[in-house]
Amino acid sequence: MLMKLILLCLGGAAGTLARYGLDGAAHRTIGQGFPYGTMVVNLLGCFLLGFFVSVYNGPFALDHRFKFFFMVGFCGAFTTFSTFILQTAELVEEKMLMLAALNVGISLLAGLVLFVVGLKLGKLL
Repeated sequence: MLMKLILLCLGGAAGTLARYGLDGAAHRTIGQGFPYGTMVVNLLGCFLLGFFVSVYNGPFALDHRFKFFFMVGFCGAFTTFSTFILQTAELVEEKMLMLAALNVGISLLAGLVLFVVGLKLGKLL
């Protein structure tokens, strides 16, 4: 259990630093008129998690520590958007299209509404 926590912490720290660095680099090179950094991080995170899932579940039969460091720690800290996409893709793969659409719809719409509610409540303080 201690090894899992260490791997999660190390992977999480690496993912956080990578997100911060890549976001800043995107803003410096592409510009700041649009959230390019966040988009780049989210898209790269989706690619990386898909790649790691394939490698972990593929013919390489990697150790479970790989999963905790890269898939949970690194990708989890790099972007949770990739996990959202993975879970939605799994629902699609299992032919649960309504649940996949519900996951996307609720996550985006309710997330936006709750963000606005949080902003308004925070301004009351």
